[in-house]
Amino acid sequence: MSYHKQLGRRGEAVAAEFLQKKGYEILARNFYYKKAELDLIVFKDEVVVIVEVKTRNSDFFGDPQRFVTPKKIKLMVRAADAFVQQKQWNYELRFDIVAVVLNSKQRQITHITDAFYHF
Repeated sequence: MSYHKQLGRRGEAVAAEFLQKKGYEILARNFYYKKAELDLIVFKDEVVVIVEVKTRNSDFFGDPQRFVTPKKIKLMVRAADAFVQQKQWNYELRFDIVAVVLNSKQRQITHITDAFYHF
């Protein structure tokens, strides 16, 4: 597995642990729908939260969350819709970003709630 993929998987594990400590229940990890992947799907306070995890080893080129593109958002919305329809849920849906900076000297986690709207 490439370094980039390993870093991403480590970041997802860090984000999942972080969210669990905040009281979120992990419903699914790495849900795939066509060309889209949902990193984490979590649940808290009657809300299903789709979480995009962005991991970098530094913030030299900018904060990780800045790399969530409009194309990525469009794919995530389609995948989230498929997931919710598959489960036949009627819960409120929210999109969050967890930005993780991981390296030998730093472990920084930023949780952005309601990162974008799906309408």
